[in-house]
Amino acid sequence: MTVNRTVFGRPLRSLAFDVLVSGVVALLAVAAVVSQPGGVPATLVGCAMAVALLWRRVHPSAVAAVVAGLAMVQVIAGWGPLAYDIGVLIALYSVVKYAERLRDGVLAGIVAAIGVLLAASQTVGNAAWWATAIYFALVTGGVWLAALNVRTRRLYVLSLEERAATLEREREAEARAAVAGERARIARELHDVVAHSMAVMIVQADGARYLLDQDPETARAAVKVVADTGRQALEEMRRLVDVLREPGPAEPPATAEASDDAGVAADPEHRRPAVAELPALLDRFRDAGLRVRHTVTGEPAALPPGLDLTVYRVVQEALTNALKHAGVGASVTVTLEHVPDVVVVRVVDDGHGRPPVGPAPSGGHGLVGMRERVGVYDGSLVAGPRLAGGWRVEARLPLPSTPGTEVVA
Repeated sequence: MTVNRTVFGRPLRSLAFDVLVSGVVALLAVAAVVSQPGGVPATLVGCAMAVALLWRRVHPSAVAAVVAGLAMVQVIAGWGPLAYDIGVLIALYSVVKYAERLRDGVLAGIVAAIGVLLAASQTVGNAAWWATAIYFALVTGGVWLAALNVRTRRLYVLSLEERAATLEREREAEARAAVAGERARIARELHDVVAHSMAVMIVQADGARYLLDQDPETARAAVKVVADTGRQALEEMRRLVDVLREPGPAEPPATAEASDDAGVAADPEHRRPAVAELPALLDRFRDAGLRVRHTVTGEPAALPPGLDLTVYRVVQEALTNALKHAGVGASVTVTLEHVPDVVVVRVVDDGHGRPPVGPAPSGGHGLVGMRERVGVYDGSLVAGPRLAGGWRVEARLPLPSTPGTEVVA
């Protein structure tokens, strides 16, 4: 594993390289202190350039301005081009490569061109002046173009890294959304499997306790309902846990809800409840004390497995709420209406049952779960009290254009 150490907020390798570059410039300035024009003052200018180059990566524009000012001092003093003037080219390269705006590099190039003319004008002879100017221009232009090429490649790599980071963030966001959707689906299934059955069991257990001494036969029947409901809830819970344990085929997140319902319903070992099992569901609620009447109108259409399950769960939730709140003995009408392109589920109770012995248990998410299920298929749900008393739940679920085809959520 590579450890990327930093010193003063800069990578150690970059800092070491910058120190080496500055050291070379300073060495060139000191080595010619005796022979170069200007003597010690020129050496001090070269050392100042070397010190400024230490910050060429973090403050390239400022370093370029300082080095240009020191070079101008050299030109005004008439010392001519010296060995340490390589620091000018290094500063030019740095500002083109590292500056945030390329405009700073262009401005530095213009200043360098002026400096080339001024430096060449100090050479002896007209022919030598032009030759020197051309030579300096070629060297300076080559450095500027090389820096521009490196800058372009550097920005391209940075853009690729940023794009990769953005894609990674998007993948993480999609994964979090998928996890949240899966958690919501599992919570909805657990509510359907557990809360409904537990509500029936609690109501029946309270009634059995209340009637245990007064009417043993009725109490015994209530206890039987508790046992039967518990067994069925346990069986559904086992099926749900088995489904969650078994990995399914990869599928797009947008269709995961529908395809999951279809795949589970198609597996006979993990069969989920469907509309065909409504009579058995209604019988269980009749055993629990509701007076349920079931009617079907229109020509029944073949429903996709997920939509089939949604109809079943809406009826189950509405009957559970009727048992909890309307009470034992309430009359409930369950209507399944098939009209062109729409299936309507309507559950209406009269609210005239016996009040529950204890407070009505509630999972707290029944209506929310129904709305979520209906919303997956672009349906609508209306639930509320009736003027004549009781409660009414009505769900309208559009049918897919092709029979057996799931609606994409």
